[in-house]
Amino acid sequence: MELIGGVKPNLVTFNILLNCYSHLGHMTFAFSVLTKIIKIGYHPDVVTFNTLINGYCLKGENDELLRFYDKVVGLGFQLDQVSYGTLINKLCKVGETREALQLLRQVDGKLVQPHVVMYNVLIDRMCKDKLFNNAFDLYSEMLAKRISPNVITYNTLLHGLCIVGQLKDAISLFKIMVSENINPTVYTFNILVDGFCKEGKVKDAKAVLAVMMKGGVKLNVVTYSTLIRGFCIVGKLKEAVGLFDKMILGKVNPNVYTFTILVDAFCKEGMTKEAKYVLDVMMEKDVTPNVITYSCLMYGYCLVNEVNEAKSIFKGMIQRGVALDAHSYTIMINEFRKNKTVDEVWKLFEEMQSKQIFPDVVTYSSLVDGLCKSERIANALKLVDEMHDRGQPPNIFTYSSILDALLKKHKVEEAIELFKEFKDKGIQPNVYTYTIFIDGLCKNGRLEDAWKVFKDLLVNSYNLNLNVYTYTVMIREFCKEGLFDEALMLLSKMRDNSCIPDTVTYQTIISSLLAKGEKDKAWKLREMIASGVL
Repeated sequence: MELIGGVKPNLVTFNILLNCYSHLGHMTFAFSVLTKIIKIGYHPDVVTFNTLINGYCLKGENDELLRFYDKVVGLGFQLDQVSYGTLINKLCKVGETREALQLLRQVDGKLVQPHVVMYNVLIDRMCKDKLFNNAFDLYSEMLAKRISPNVITYNTLLHGLCIVGQLKDAISLFKIMVSENINPTVYTFNILVDGFCKEGKVKDAKAVLAVMMKGGVKLNVVTYSTLIRGFCIVGKLKEAVGLFDKMILGKVNPNVYTFTILVDAFCKEGMTKEAKYVLDVMMEKDVTPNVITYSCLMYGYCLVNEVNEAKSIFKGMIQRGVALDAHSYTIMINEFRKNKTVDEVWKLFEEMQSKQIFPDVVTYSSLVDGLCKSERIANALKLVDEMHDRGQPPNIFTYSSILDALLKKHKVEEAIELFKEFKDKGIQPNVYTYTIFIDGLCKNGRLEDAWKVFKDLLVNSYNLNLNVYTYTVMIREFCKEGLFDEALMLLSKMRDNSCIPDTVTYQTIISSLLAKGEKDKAWKLREMIASGVL
């Protein structure tokens, strides 16, 4: 093979051509170049093989990659650190962590010397898989083999510790990092700030910030946004806004995430005017709100029952070409559900599906609840079947809505059967579900069944803390049947279980006693309440 002027290509030329084909994903052409290399008498070098390995990685052909690796090694060709680093990285990216670790063990000291990048890739994958002990074992192995961890190693481990809330260990590791003269980056500090903020420890996050500034590391948009969110989590909106202003003065431009944090925080406090003002400032600074920003504001308006404003935001999103998601539709579906406008709910449900936006379990549960409250139980049950077909299995909220509807329609046996059915499926009822069930059984004259369920709950607990309403439901029913001793026993049990009776609980018993002509007992109970005995 010759080029114009009789110049014969060398191996470097072929490797360049092979690299071009590999980057374009044309592996067949790449291998035809490899065939040509061998045919004219050149010996492929490590660059040749690394280029082909990288080509397979870029194309995502994992099985072919591993077959190629086995063939190359089987033919006696030597690969280098880059080759094995690329292979380990690819295995980790596709979640084959065990295979990647096995490969590291195969090459360790026999074929090539492992380097920090190989370990970093594995440590990162293990942290993502929440195999933190394994990640730290590799870190210890690095130290034992005198492979110096770098800032990436420490950042990865710090992030892993913060994910599981081991902040003391994170700070200890940070100190080791500094003692080894490895300079923390802004990313390092952001990891720690985020870790403390997620735990609501804003004071500690500010302390990290002070260390950061003392070390001359400039705060970036992520640092500010993380701390602003931290203040919002603990309800310190004034401090969050103050930090936002400081950010502007420091000439750090807020991004869509920063603005969205504030919009969300104001909305959750019912401060929709302030949230709208933040949105206006956002637009003035040419930061385009995204679907999450608008959804937060829409949810805020729904919280304060400003449904027309929420509708206006929803329509505005469509007009501005913002790609709506399942969450934005669910907010409006849920609001229409609460207002019992089921036709509007169904219209939105059909619209979202026509746009290929697939409902999640929350969307379906809102629809099921709306149908149940409109006494369309048959339609609700059809929707439950659809949930199974769509891979969105109903949760306890879905079943609670159906259970409530069945009991209100006096379909007690069907309700009991449903309760058993979802428990058998491993869906554990919550306190709200149990309260619905007990209350429904009582109202349908099934006191004995209700008491059986209640006793089971008292004995087994199922890691649930019964609330005052659940107890009051049972006490009310005992009183209606004139079973005052049982009602008072339950009142005592209630206090023993650290559930403090409220005014409704006491009034239920006293009113029932008076209605039954038990004035003395009613007055005695009042005196006991007044004196603090009860």
